[in-house]
Amino acid sequence: MANTQGPEGNYDPAGSTQMFRAFVDDPQGRQQQAAPAGPRVGLIAGVIAVVVVVAVVAWLALA
Repeated sequence: MANTQGPEGNYDPAGSTQMFRAFVDDPQGRQQQAAPAGPRVGLIAGVIAVVVVVAVVAWLALA
């Protein structure tokens, strides 16, 4: 196992600083893998539309 140095020059036997830096500097970017906001907004609008339609149908049925 390679001897790695921490940011202050302290010995880091597990190499955790190096692994952390590799995680932070991930070239793929973890946030890019998340679903885009567009479909989520459409889903929320669809659910709201369904709730409104059900409420109108219930109101007409009970009126």
